[in-house]
Amino acid sequence: MTGPAHPSLREIAQRGTPFALIARDSATVELLTGDVVDVELLADIPLTDSAGTPREVLALVPFRQVRERGFECHDDGAPLRCLVVAERSALPRDEVLAQLPAEPVALEGAGFDIADDEYADIVRRVISDEIGRGEGANFVIRRDFTAGVAADAAEAALTWFRALLEHERGAYWTFAVVTPGHVAVGASPEAHVSARDGVVTMNPISGTFRHPEGGATPETLAEFLRSTKETEELFMVVDEELKMMSAVCSDGGRITGPHLKEMSRLTHTEYVLRGRSRLDPREILRETMFAPTVTGSPMQNACTVIARHETNPRGYYSGVAALFTPRLTLTAGEATHDLDAPILIRTAYLQDGRLRVPVGATLVRHSDPYGEVGETHGKAAGVLGAIGAVPRDAAAEAAVAAATDADVIDEDAPAPAPRRLADDPAIAELLASRNARLAEFWLNPQGSDEIGPFAGRNALVVDAEDRFTTMLAHQLRHLGLDARIVPWHEVTDDEIDAAELVISGPGPGDPRDSASPRMRRMREVVTRRRDAGRPLLAVCLSHQILADSLGIGLAPLETPHQGLQKSVDVFGVPASIGFYNTFTARVPAGTRRVGQAEVAADPSGDVYALRGPGFASVQGHLESILSRDGMTTLQRLVEQALTPVAA
Repeated sequence: MTGPAHPSLREIAQRGTPFALIARDSATVELLTGDVVDVELLADIPLTDSAGTPREVLALVPFRQVRERGFECHDDGAPLRCLVVAERSALPRDEVLAQLPAEPVALEGAGFDIADDEYADIVRRVISDEIGRGEGANFVIRRDFTAGVAADAAEAALTWFRALLEHERGAYWTFAVVTPGHVAVGASPEAHVSARDGVVTMNPISGTFRHPEGGATPETLAEFLRSTKETEELFMVVDEELKMMSAVCSDGGRITGPHLKEMSRLTHTEYVLRGRSRLDPREILRETMFAPTVTGSPMQNACTVIARHETNPRGYYSGVAALFTPRLTLTAGEATHDLDAPILIRTAYLQDGRLRVPVGATLVRHSDPYGEVGETHGKAAGVLGAIGAVPRDAAAEAAVAAATDADVIDEDAPAPAPRRLADDPAIAELLASRNARLAEFWLNPQGSDEIGPFAGRNALVVDAEDRFTTMLAHQLRHLGLDARIVPWHEVTDDEIDAAELVISGPGPGDPRDSASPRMRRMREVVTRRRDAGRPLLAVCLSHQILADSLGIGLAPLETPHQGLQKSVDVFGVPASIGFYNTFTARVPAGTRRVGQAEVAADPSGDVYALRGPGFASVQGHLESILSRDGMTTLQRLVEQALTPVAA
């Protein structure tokens, strides 16, 4: 609704009225005012009033909400805070800027809570103790820039919001949310999830190019785009968000891109994922908590790793700001609200006179500790430079202004947007070339009336705490199978026995760990199907467990294969497959058979596939975007597993 003319923004702030300012385009700032309600669960977000009338709600969702999915976290009690909108106005950006204070807010005792050398040590430990032991492919560990603030909180919020509007560019949302006892002001580059007219969109952003002094050029950016680390980092988070898309979208999700996200101090690479869903937007939000770009993968274990290496709670960092807006038109069975939810990053928080700007780096197997230290500085610099905590790059801002002025011919015409690096032909070609490595299945529309080769048959997918199973189940359905996913700790022996085909899934950790209840149960699943001679397909972790049951030794890889694309020979057929493993089954070089099992291995003896009567297995992830030949290989292995065992 649009109410009557509002008092000035400073008057609203001085009255103590809860409010939010949101800039989602270059011309308009949305002003939302209303009442604050704190709730416990996402399902409790009050999208209707007592009479059932839909209403607009802006929710600040803290990281601790991952408890709703059974994930681990340091619980600080940060509330799931809802601003129930009573009035909204769309204000011209120039009018808003004219009202906002410009005098910098003084900071006291500013600096990072974790020293650079200490953070570099954390990076080393995560690489060796977590990635190096199979706990996951990548993890995000944060540090906080903190300072004391004596100014009025609402006045500080308005000042910082103005600074971000003026000095930060490329943000998805620039916002200020002022509620009793808490302020959040940020310029988030990344939409986590949106749902509009039944279309769900996610926007994985990863790979961070820190602009050199004076600003970025096509030449300096091209060097970054050729980096294997940065490219694979983006592919890994796309895989992780496709897991979420496959859980909430009937068509699994399609990827488009890559694109550049150009900001004042940084440029990121990104993809866009889209699919269709009829779920309640609160359920969509729950199933996608939270982005791998700020947590890691696989998600559940990433939360455990974060709890081990971050000594204090995250608050709202890596959560989302979720705006639920009533739909103007509804189709039967569809949700009553649209959803727009950016990730809470590049955000300053003010509470009890303390400023906190959390930032994190994505740690992968070939991370350089001090490179990741630099990444945290770069990510913080956009917000900190705008609010005056660190110097701004005046040379870069002047270069942007000069590029804009050079294009202005008519002095009365509006100035065009600054030239984008993405418009450079060489940069566009480098970006487009990345898709040549990816699976067409996820790049192309997936709607099809074609009947799959296994139509009428069913499959049970046992999830070992890696939601790659959602992507795998989606592909199995395209092959015609009625695929159902059950977590390892819930699946019953009766379900295992009744399924036509059991897919024993991937998961983190050391397959040799006999003390792990998860490893013991996955061994039971594999053994039960093998003993019964019933069709079994084992993937990644379960492939290793199957190999061990056949007497094949297991060993850690010298260098983890997390997010690695390899071309391998799968029983006479070459295949490009994505690997996410730290451990491997290993046979003597040249071995082609162990008992009843035919072995596919590389020259060193690392086993990447097995097949035998009624079973097949694969070390790689055929469902990954990195598996160009994933669908054809999956079909071959399913056919093998479903081949009847000779009497």
